[in-house]
Amino acid sequence: MSGYGLCTARIKPPLLTNTYSVSGCVCGGGVTGYVGLKHTSTQHGHHSLCIQSMDGMLMFFEQDSYSFGRFLPGFLLPGPLLYNPRTDSFLTVSSARQLESYKYETLAVATEAENRQDPDLPVKSGGKRLTPDWTLVLGEQALELSVPSFSHSSSSIFVLGERNLYCLRDNGQIRFMKKLEYNPSCFLPYASLTDGTTNLLLGNHTNMLLVYQDVTLKWAAQLPFVPIAVRVANFPDLRGVVVSLSSEGQLLCSYMGTDPSFYSTPKVEARDVDYEQMDAELKNLQKYIREASRTQGTAHMLGVSHRQSSLVIEMTNIRLAKLSEFAVIVFFLFVAGVGSSTIVTFSAFLNGHYPPADLTGDVTVSYNAPTGVPRVLQSRFSLPLALVCVSSTPAKSTKFKITVDTNQPPVDLHAMFPEFSTKSEENDGNSLAFQFLSGPKISLVASKSSQRYRIQSDSFEDMWLIVKELVQRCDRHFSKLGVKDFRKSFNGPIPLQDYFLAIDHHFQLRVSAKQYQDLLSERAVQFRAIQRRLLTRFKDKTPAPLQNLDTLLDATYNQMMSLAEAAEETQAELEQAFARLRSGTHLLVLLLSLWQGLPPDQTALLEATLLPLLQDTPQLGWEESCDAAVTHLLRTCLSRSPKEQALSLAQSGGPVLELPKDTVRLKKHITLLCDRMGKGGRLSLCSEANVQLPAQVQNLAAPGKCAVLVLIPCS
Repeated sequence: MSGYGLCTARIKPPLLTNTYSVSGCVCGGGVTGYVGLKHTSTQHGHHSLCIQSMDGMLMFFEQDSYSFGRFLPGFLLPGPLLYNPRTDSFLTVSSARQLESYKYETLAVATEAENRQDPDLPVKSGGKRLTPDWTLVLGEQALELSVPSFSHSSSSIFVLGERNLYCLRDNGQIRFMKKLEYNPSCFLPYASLTDGTTNLLLGNHTNMLLVYQDVTLKWAAQLPFVPIAVRVANFPDLRGVVVSLSSEGQLLCSYMGTDPSFYSTPKVEARDVDYEQMDAELKNLQKYIREASRTQGTAHMLGVSHRQSSLVIEMTNIRLAKLSEFAVIVFFLFVAGVGSSTIVTFSAFLNGHYPPADLTGDVTVSYNAPTGVPRVLQSRFSLPLALVCVSSTPAKSTKFKITVDTNQPPVDLHAMFPEFSTKSEENDGNSLAFQFLSGPKISLVASKSSQRYRIQSDSFEDMWLIVKELVQRCDRHFSKLGVKDFRKSFNGPIPLQDYFLAIDHHFQLRVSAKQYQDLLSERAVQFRAIQRRLLTRFKDKTPAPLQNLDTLLDATYNQMMSLAEAAEETQAELEQAFARLRSGTHLLVLLLSLWQGLPPDQTALLEATLLPLLQDTPQLGWEESCDAAVTHLLRTCLSRSPKEQALSLAQSGGPVLELPKDTVRLKKHITLLCDRMGKGGRLSLCSEANVQLPAQVQNLAAPGKCAVLVLIPCS
């Protein structure tokens, strides 16, 4: 059933006073499903409507009065329904995969649809058996029908099938057809500037929007989603805007055209080079650059106060990044003047059924200064914790626990988390519980007798956001009180075994995804080979038995569809597993930094080592990237001796970044990394951070400078 679409109509109310179902609900009118609502006539304010139900009945209304109903013959499942005003007939595609046309006059004189008629029973008196005026066998199900009304349409009927595009005359004769090499999703015929031709907007499931003139491809554009409906809109200051709709309700207005440029490069006159004049121009430009650098400022964004000196800036682009688990909607159109500030408001909501790995994002603003020089500003922001969880009751027993020690008395948790405190709670502020929207529950308890906070939950990865918020809010609280020696720590042990469970789960899903892709490729090769054999048999002038090739083709097709569905489900599970792996990795980095008291630069290096990717790809995954980065640290700044580090720097080759056989090596290297950090090892990219290298290795860098080692993946 087609349940999506874009439409513009001018119909004067009232139309119908009865209420009918549009989503499968049973109602008093007897309509159990909604397929199409068609406006058939507007003469003298008169409106006629036709509604097709899920049981194959066409109900006709004159204004707000029910006129009559007719059952479509041989009905099984509803198809597209369309009214052709030129011939006063209704077009639909039946379950027999053929296009059928019924004149309104034929429907009006047919047998009354009091009950569904059995074709084997005799016809009731008082009407004729309903038969189509003409039919056309399509051999496939139709996705959409269209009867354009503009003058250049040449009285055409357009049918979008699953693999073909048809253009018919009003009597059902084929004008032309186009075999499609992709899976279409929607289309729209619109007027063409050439007489006798029609332009078509056609969307497919590869996020493409194609423009055809009859059967000739004229233009192709990429969309951010699969369009399920497309229309052309005209606005007061902009004409020809393409409006597309996604299955998730995203509405996109795009402009495919470009304004022509009539500028032509003038001819350069040959002249002798005046080096003195060039030197003077260069000095003037350098002076201008120095003055512009001194007066250059930045804009005000997301609470970071900046100013622009004597300039008016027009913002041209805003981009948000690092919010893979959120869907973000931003609307902006503003001009920042001298000494002014502008706050950009945007909406964000969860894009999956699992807790996000991070609530921080990066915003980038690009604009052009009045001098024409492009500028780029960057800032970081954090989404509120209340966006992903609500307050709840603490759990009595949990599986995982983390204890954070401090050197200051515990803070009242309801004062630290005011958005999650409720007046009905009878505790004294030493316990709080958070319920994530996706299901997990995390409890936070402040000790009454010691300076400790305990976070506990049944899920190891889900504790990350709460531990992070606790540490950050403690820092802000004691900073406001003027406490300069506030310290926090974690006394271990590091929960590596719990973290390794997330690694193994993610790795097994990657292996399963690769196996599904390999099997799908094999079945596709087999499917094409069977097709070639069948085509050879069909083209042979002497008929030969198919030898069950048709049965084998059908079985292979079913296997391909099952494998494709399984691969799609595995990919969705893999995205969720990677988000949970990111959460566990963030938590591990935070615990290591609290355990060893790492400064911010070493914490950032550790996070970059254990999280080298923000998302997995079939070509490069997290396991091989993380193993290469950890191995590099173990061979350099965390090496056991100067001799080992020098040998590693001199002889080490590039790592082979491919899917490993298992995770034993990776888990061993992460364990060794934590062990060497626990023994006093410190993270640094400089070659002289921990040891003094021999002379042959020091030649890699200039004297007195650090040799920064860059890890380059091998293809």
